[in-house]
Amino acid sequence: MPHIQTMKYAGTVKDGVVILEISTALSNGTRVNVEPVTPPPGSTQEEHDIQLPSVGERLRRFAGIMKGMPSDMAENHDHYLHGQPKK
Repeated sequence: MPHIQTMKYAGTVKDGVVILEISTALSNGTRVNVEPVTPPPGSTQEEHDIQLPSVGERLRRFAGIMKGMPSDMAENHDHYLHGQPKK
């Protein structure tokens, strides 16, 4: 059986067309599954539609708190972690 890679994209329906929240280029003919998302019992659609912060936004509070790191750590992390030549 061939391996099928799946990815999930969020979106909304407008005038019968699914509008994705992110810009992505899906090739013509790409097969997709569409699954309506309903709010859990006892909550409103507005509460259900609240967007969580991205991973980057959630991790931003840790930016710049590491002490004793090389000043070029971001650019040369492969050098420091894996011994690759510096950029």
